[in-house]
Amino acid sequence: MSLVSLVIPAMDEEEAIGECISRAMDVFDAMGIEGEVIVADSSSDSTPKVALSLGAVVVKPEKLGYGNAYLAGFARARGEYIVMMDGDLTYDPREMDEFIKLLERGEADLVMGTRLKGTIEEGAMPALHRYVGNPLLTRILNLLFGAGISDAHCGMRAMTRGALDGLHLRAGGMEFASEMVIEASRKKLRIREVPITYSPRKGASKLRSFSDGWRHLRFMMLYRPGPFLLFPGSVALVIGLALTLFVLIQEPSRELRMHSLILGSMLLLIGYQTLLSGIYIAAFGKAYGVGGEGRLAKSLTSYHSLERELIVGTVLLSAGVILGLKVILTWMEAGYGSLQEMQESVMAMVLTIMGIQTAFSAIFISLLLLNSDEGREG
Repeated sequence: MSLVSLVIPAMDEEEAIGECISRAMDVFDAMGIEGEVIVADSSSDSTPKVALSLGAVVVKPEKLGYGNAYLAGFARARGEYIVMMDGDLTYDPREMDEFIKLLERGEADLVMGTRLKGTIEEGAMPALHRYVGNPLLTRILNLLFGAGISDAHCGMRAMTRGALDGLHLRAGGMEFASEMVIEASRKKLRIREVPITYSPRKGASKLRSFSDGWRHLRFMMLYRPGPFLLFPGSVALVIGLALTLFVLIQEPSRELRMHSLILGSMLLLIGYQTLLSGIYIAAFGKAYGVGGEGRLAKSLTSYHSLERELIVGTVLLSAGVILGLKVILTWMEAGYGSLQEMQESVMAMVLTIMGIQTAFSAIFISLLLLNSDEGREG
């Protein structure tokens, strides 16, 4: 039977790490397999001493972080099958036999535990996580990437060596959990779930609900900026543009015209800035090596598109400046009295802002993609 490597990230887990390792060793013996336990440790207590005394291999990650700990442990693992779980006994190592069997039978490339379909003991998971956070983030991940799982953030998992080597894992923080599922879905790996028992942890919790949730959401946004920014920005931009043009063409009362023009201009600027933010993230994703697969993203971040964007920005800025100068000259001729050209003033402001945004976004994205294929071709 192939070697199994259990990788455990640990930070000050002296209360639980010993029992965790002992249970894992018992599973290896009961299954008659050769197993190793690797503890990726960043502790200030006696966790590494306890782990070494029980025969575990202890590695020290160069950087702090959940993902960095696993990356350090994976680099040391020698097994054909890799199991991962926390060392605080929230996950029971005695349940990992089913994970290993699924891999041995060739029924899966990645096996994930599911707490939401298993047993969650009292006090193990806050209600906010159980009924809101985990289901919501899992649903978003499934919609965006088609993972088809029920508990995207369960930390008890197992995979084959081939699956691990094929994943492009680099995230250093808690978003590492999402990155693994996203990459597995993109690589069309076979994912299976196993219901597990989730128990109250031993020792102080290191989770930060809103901060960690945002990190997962932000990472999904890096892979798929369209649903988060590009599409909403485009909708706001179209509505704002339509309302602004309607005001400029029609001749309602002055009060109604100004109120509508201000609303349309606001939506226009908000939509445009949101759209540009989506393009920034798409460009960063391409530079980072995870995004830019869609036709729209490729088009918006191509070298020649950025040249056109710079030209458009210059034209918009010039138009805004010219219109603004016209308003100022008219105001001067009127003796600096009440400014009557409010409609023209608003449009000069909008055109100037959009021109500056467009020009600087083209410069920023071109610098961001300087080392990409598009940048080198240019």
